[in-house]
Amino acid sequence: MYREKQINASNGYVWLLGLLTVAILSFLFIIRNATEQRPGMVILGVLVLIVSLFCLGGLFIVNPNEAKALVLFGSYKGTVKRDGFYWANPFLVKRRVSLRVRNFETAKLKVNDNHANPIEIGAIVVWKVVETAEALFEVDNYEKYVNVQTESALRSTASQFAYDAHTAGEESLSTHATEVSKHLQTAIQDRLSRAGVEVMEARISHLAYAPEIAAAMLQRQQASAIIAARYKIVEGAVGMVDNALELLAKKNIVQLDDERKATMVSNLLVVLCSERSTQPVVNTGSLYT
Repeated sequence: MYREKQINASNGYVWLLGLLTVAILSFLFIIRNATEQRPGMVILGVLVLIVSLFCLGGLFIVNPNEAKALVLFGSYKGTVKRDGFYWANPFLVKRRVSLRVRNFETAKLKVNDNHANPIEIGAIVVWKVVETAEALFEVDNYEKYVNVQTESALRSTASQFAYDAHTAGEESLSTHATEVSKHLQTAIQDRLSRAGVEVMEARISHLAYAPEIAAAMLQRQQASAIIAARYKIVEGAVGMVDNALELLAKKNIVQLDDERKATMVSNLLVVLCSERSTQPVVNTGSLYT
C-alpha cells in the first residue's frame, strides 16, 4: 500500500538562474573555440549546452491547493504540496493532483427502500484528495472511483431506510435528513478510504417515489393527512362539548338527564365535525313534551 511522502524540491529560481548562466557561457565558449578552430573544445561546449538545456526540463510550478507527485522510472519518490517554483531531476515524472474541494451530484437512481417500495434518489457529495499517493497508485482513476462508489453507497443507504416513517421513532428518508446524510457520508467514506479521499459532506438532493407507484403513495399520504386532521377536529370537538356541558351545569342554566345529554352531545359533534355548514332547527315547543 502506497503512503504519501513529503519531499523538498530545490528552489526553482536558483536553478533557473544557474542553468541559464551555464547555457550562455557555453554558447560563448562554443563561438570562441569555433573561431579558433578547436573542434574538441567546441564539442565539449555543445555537450555542456545540451545538458544545461535538458536540465531546464526539471523546473516545475506547484499552484495553490495543488500537489505534484514525483515518479522516477516507475518508482514513487514523494510529493511536493507547498506551492511555489521548484526544480527536480528532469527524469522525474511530475503528476499533478488537485487538492481543491470538489463536489458532484449523482444521477437519479431508482432503488427499493426498506419496505421494498421503488423510489428515485440522488445525492450531492463534497470531497477532496488528502493522500496523493493513494489517489494515484491505489486506484486506476480516483475521480471515476469516487463516482462509482458514491452511487453504490447511496443505493445501500436507501435500502436501509423507509421513504416514510410508519411507526413512532422510525427514521426515514423523508423525515430524518440529518441522520440519513450522516449515514450516507460514513458509507461513502468507508468505500473511499483506499483512494486517499476525504468526504466532507454528503446530502440527499432528490427524493421521490418511482412514477409507477407515485399516484398510489400520494393517495396514501393524503389519506394519512385527512385522518390526522379529522383526529384533531374530533379531539377539539369533544373538548368543546365537555366545556359546554360543564358550563351549563355550573351556571345551572338547564338540567339535562343522561338521554338528553347524549342527544346534545350528538348534535354538537355533528355541528362541529361536519365538513359542511349545518342548518339549525329551532325548537319552539317544550323540551319534555
